[in-house]
Amino acid sequence: MVKAYIRAVGGLSRALAVLATLLIVAAMLVVCQMILMRYVFRFPTIWQTDFVVFAATAAMFLGAPYVLLKGGHVGVDVVEMLLAGRARRHLKLVGSVLGLVFCVIMLIATWVQFHDAWAGNWRHSSVWAPPLWVPLLALPVGFAVLCLQYVAQILTLITTGDVPEGHHAPLAENPVADGRDSGSSLSIRPAKEPAR
Repeated sequence: MVKAYIRAVGGLSRALAVLATLLIVAAMLVVCQMILMRYVFRFPTIWQTDFVVFAATAAMFLGAPYVLLKGGHVGVDVVEMLLAGRARRHLKLVGSVLGLVFCVIMLIATWVQFHDAWAGNWRHSSVWAPPLWVPLLALPVGFAVLCLQYVAQILTLITTGDVPEGHHAPLAENPVADGRDSGSSLSIRPAKEPAR
């Protein structure tokens, strides 16, 4: 049951990562179109700037669960590297619980903002004036899946004691990249003693 949940949430995080990637690609194409229209044909741009800002922002929030899944977040792990295995797992568990609490608070706040925009029919103040609930929807969706991904990470730490995939490997005295790719980064293993 736990493994099925972890797999399902991982799949959902991957699906949102694909959507986030498509939004970034769309934003890049719209920037190119905007430059062409504005500087080559001398036509005004009405919707392009807003679309690019909304798409890039949505991509950040929708891509966040995948970043957590892969351990790609920026972190300072100086203290973590000083600790032994069990203490390190406890520290990761505490960090994951605190991350979950923060995401739940942000989920509630962004849901309230989204709901207010939906119920009040808020519109952007630009000439294009799109309804604001559309770009704001990415915030509660992103935080909801981020909460689910934190729960999956916590369950992984509790049930297996393993560090979820992608998290920083402990550094050895002489780390060597071993060429086995477990996703997007190289694994680290201690260097072998030279033969004498």
